[in-house]
Amino acid sequence: MQKAILFFLICNCFLQSNAQWYDPSKVDHNANTIYNLANNKAVNGDYTSAIKMIDEALKIEPKFVDAYLSRAGIHADLKNYSQAVEDFEKAFSLDSVYTNYYLLPYSIDLAGCGRFEDALKAVNAFLAIPTINERSKKSGEFRKGTYEFAIDYAKNHPDKNYVFAPQNLGDSVNSKESEYFPSLTIDGKKLIFTRRVNNTNEDFYESDLNENGNWSKAYPLPGNINSATFNEGAQNISQDGKWLIFTGCNFPQGLGSCDLYISYLTKNGWSDPENLGPNVNSEFWESTPSLSPDKRDLYFSSNVPGGFGGADIWVCHRNDNGKWSEPYNLGPEINTPGDEGTPFIHADNQTLFFNSNGHPGYSEKPDLFVSRKLSDGQWSKPENLGYPINTIDDEGSLVVASDGKTAYYSSDRSDSKGGLDIYTFQLREDIRPLRTLWVKGHVYDAKTKKGLPSSVELTDIHSRKLMSELQTDEDGNYLITLPVGKDYAFNVNRKGYLFYSENYNMSATAPDSTFEADIPLQPIEANAHIILKNVFFDTKKTELKPESITELDNVVKLMNENPTIKILISGYTDNVGKPADNLALSKGRAVAVVNYLLGKGIKNERLSFKGMGETNSVADNKTEAGRALNRRTELTVVSN
Repeated sequence: MQKAILFFLICNCFLQSNAQWYDPSKVDHNANTIYNLANNKAVNGDYTSAIKMIDEALKIEPKFVDAYLSRAGIHADLKNYSQAVEDFEKAFSLDSVYTNYYLLPYSIDLAGCGRFEDALKAVNAFLAIPTINERSKKSGEFRKGTYEFAIDYAKNHPDKNYVFAPQNLGDSVNSKESEYFPSLTIDGKKLIFTRRVNNTNEDFYESDLNENGNWSKAYPLPGNINSATFNEGAQNISQDGKWLIFTGCNFPQGLGSCDLYISYLTKNGWSDPENLGPNVNSEFWESTPSLSPDKRDLYFSSNVPGGFGGADIWVCHRNDNGKWSEPYNLGPEINTPGDEGTPFIHADNQTLFFNSNGHPGYSEKPDLFVSRKLSDGQWSKPENLGYPINTIDDEGSLVVASDGKTAYYSSDRSDSKGGLDIYTFQLREDIRPLRTLWVKGHVYDAKTKKGLPSSVELTDIHSRKLMSELQTDEDGNYLITLPVGKDYAFNVNRKGYLFYSENYNMSATAPDSTFEADIPLQPIEANAHIILKNVFFDTKKTELKPESITELDNVVKLMNENPTIKILISGYTDNVGKPADNLALSKGRAVAVVNYLLGKGIKNERLSFKGMGETNSVADNKTEAGRALNRRTELTVVSN
């Protein structure tokens, strides 16, 4: 506000000698006294009193141009852009010469109302003033570029049916304090957010969605995560609700000004925070974490040197040993010479939302953007989410529920309970992530039925693209989200056990539904066997199809991790055709598998093969589905 008042005073000094008829020195003395007092109130942040006093001054002097201009500036600071526009237009109507330097802030307020074409006309009129200085001209040119961007965006993204109607989450979540950084579990039933308590300390709160669709009264997270001494904020809860990664500043165990920490959900609440260590944190600033749904990737913002601007978005990958890799910069497609922050990776593990003031947008403040992971692992060109989601104001952070359409963000809108509140709204269709389905299950020992912590890989059957790689919990349970409309191969590995592979046809599974896959693992012992369900051959052929490579490489890994194991590869067919031909075909396919393993360095004495033809059927040969099951390749442990 002090800058706004200073702007008005400078303009007034310049314009006194150029006025058409308005002369500030001839304003009624009482009105002018009240006006000056109002300006002092505004400079000190007492906007309510300032507006009331200006109203009084205008009652005394209805043509008090400076009063209209100052009140417009106050309304602009309060984001009451429509009222600011009204005051500017009243002042312009009284004296268009005295007020022409105010065409620039007037254009900004028009843009605040979403009237970008009118804003462009106003700033063009401002730039046409021959006496403006270079600084004002530069500012005007910048604003002109943002208005042109807004107009072009609207032309290229016509959606007359889209309604942006943010709904306040209500008194159960929001309070007279500020609430921000919402984060959700995959089922959308647990909301974790940051609340600024007593305007100084930040703590984490939780609200739960009940069966009636209402949020429970928010309560501080139980356990040892909130502290009375330090500020905890900018958190992200894992999709399964068991990890919380957050930003802690000036902690005793910190490596820099702000570091990333992790807490685990236990029977007694949330555990003591643990610093994520020097691979993730630096002596600089790390904040706004977002954990991928499979817990393998951690996205965050940092100003560590080596990036493209002030703050960039980086990612660390969690290795099989549970340690985090050093951070990788997401590159110049995402990051700019400006600042990028508040990354959010959606449950589809392919759609990234973030904010930036470096990509083209609606003002010099950060806008929200979306980028999608491409087939080669690179990121698509970020797309601005557009007005009215983005405005001329600062757009902080955004999270999107697993349904791909329900978004949550913080704002200080007019119906705020106090400061920032958490709101929800529906995303426009063209900027939505992929809809997902939830896959959950239990990995266990096939003999003892005891749960086994294991590595689970999920691959798109058709593209062979690894869609997700996750680690189960200590009891063998896992939960992951996957894009709908695809079929997946599951591969599970644990040392001391035969790996598990299975194809699941999920392309017809409804979005936002749960697919359950419990996975038994066979201990490595004599006569233990598995079907290699992702080894494929063309009809009546013995040449391995390329889709088989991933599965066969798992066999290679198994052999290398267990250097004394000996295996038998058995080929089977259905009963279509002559038995002799089927026997030869099954033998040829078993040989093809063995030859692949030999080519990968597995010694010949550890391998044997056998063609079984159409014997030992596992299903009825009367149906195609049954015949497909009978056409198989099996691995049997001969000795270990």
